[in-house]
Amino acid sequence: IATLLTGLRNQPSASLGHLLPEGTPTPLIPALIIIETTSLLIRPLALGVRLTANLTAGHLLIQLISTATTALLPIIPAVSILTALILLLLTILEVAVAIIQAYVFVLLLSLYLQENI
Repeated sequence: IATLLTGLRNQPSASLGHLLPEGTPTPLIPALIIIETTSLLIRPLALGVRLTANLTAGHLLIQLISTATTALLPIIPAVSILTALILLLLTILEVAVAIIQAYVFVLLLSLYLQENI
């Protein structure tokens, strides 16, 4: 919201120009302004929800597999070692996902800031 307000204060015509594409038919102007304003306000929220969901899903899966590994260790050690190997591979995958999520987050954030400031 701060970037939107800064953009409106520093460059009002450029910030408001993003709300209405060129060549829009006159009857569609009010609807497009409402849709674009809603989209502009929802973008940061959608970015945060997506990031949170991706990270939470990976952590939950790691937690479930690690619990299974510790529970199986006294009962069936061979299966426990196999699940520990799967847990190691999943952890490596989660690090890769975290790097990709950080890249996407910074990329989208820079695009949002570039559009509004």
